[in-house]
Amino acid sequence: MPHYQIVKGARDIFPDEMIQWKRVEAVIGGLASIYGFSEIRTPVFEYTELFQRSIGASTDIVGKEMFSFQPEPGGRSITLRPEMTAGVMRAALQKNLLASSPVQKLYYISELFRKERPQAGRQRQFSQFGAELLGAASPAAVAEVIIFMMHVFESLGLSGLRLRINTLGNKTDRQRYREALRAYLAPYYRQLDDASKERFEKNPLRILDSKNPDMQDIVAGAPKLHDYLGGEALDDFEKVLAYLSDRGIDFQIDHLLVRGLDYYSYTAFEVTSSALGAQDALGGGGRYDSLALELGNASEIPAAGFAVGMERLLIAMQKQGLFSQQEAPGPAVAVIVPQQEYFDRAFGIVNLLRRSGISTVIDLAGRSMKAQLREANRMHASWALFVGGEELATGQYPLKNLVASTQETHTLDGVVDVLRQSASVNPHCG
Repeated sequence: MPHYQIVKGARDIFPDEMIQWKRVEAVIGGLASIYGFSEIRTPVFEYTELFQRSIGASTDIVGKEMFSFQPEPGGRSITLRPEMTAGVMRAALQKNLLASSPVQKLYYISELFRKERPQAGRQRQFSQFGAELLGAASPAAVAEVIIFMMHVFESLGLSGLRLRINTLGNKTDRQRYREALRAYLAPYYRQLDDASKERFEKNPLRILDSKNPDMQDIVAGAPKLHDYLGGEALDDFEKVLAYLSDRGIDFQIDHLLVRGLDYYSYTAFEVTSSALGAQDALGGGGRYDSLALELGNASEIPAAGFAVGMERLLIAMQKQGLFSQQEAPGPAVAVIVPQQEYFDRAFGIVNLLRRSGISTVIDLAGRSMKAQLREANRMHASWALFVGGEELATGQYPLKNLVASTQETHTLDGVVDVLRQSASVNPHCG
């Protein structure tokens, strides 16, 4: 086997696809700014106990999917992050961010790692974008993160989305419901799959979210969490739904929806895409007030957030034809050198154009003028500037519009003026 094979469960993102990623990232960053979310970046690894405490030892993520190691013999175990929320909360607590402002609005686009069976849209190294709103307990705070997420989808042009939403109530509500759910499931215990048997004692709510078709008939007759909720949780949920309705966001209340992580409470939600087939989950989130307490903080911190899989998002967009054949513009100008003995002086002109903020390319392989022009067209350059002995001697340079097939002659200052007027100039140059 060649020594240049990629590791199973990872993938390369080449320049043509990177253009699509950058377009999506630009939409996310632009809307984050509009909604008042600031970007945060956390380390790619954390101490393992951060995820054991936050995600819960009974979850598949902690039990089966984490990449953990000890960098020093006998030292503390370190884990490549399998999700972002715990790390963001850890950073906020450690920095005491809420002391400077009682509400913190943070977003991220980050790489994550899980030991999963690689499949389309789900690799062992993958990316998510998400947002965390810390310090606000109001239904408006929960609605805001959902509205932000849906606005991103809307701006990207996605269709065929379904927003499922539920309320998990508070701790007291869920404890009453756990007892009722265990009582219902007890007669079916032998029919439960291994994962559901493991969850029966530790977190029976997660059985409701089982993807095993054999569990569906059993789950269908289970008592509904909604019937065990107190007035506080129901009022909170109704206000969240009212905010979404006012924004014109369609949703479907799903009483079987729970989140896979143990720290969620009150509102939980998930978005699916019809473009993704059977594995249709695009992203989701909810409210998680108890996470700070689980991490050792003296009290709960109201919090809500979401995460969306970037790979799945791009797959959905590709299947819906939302990327054009050429996503990014080509260079403004290609400098064409008919005789290679003038390359060095032409290269100096390239530097002048670039310092003027003009996107410029030049052939570095010493090819013929015909091959240089062919490459300029392949790169979708807008203009071709010819620099040869006669041009350098007279100071007059032919500038060909490769789109309109017209040609004019200018001094170098004139070339710069024409290109500045017709192309986007990089403000960081000059």
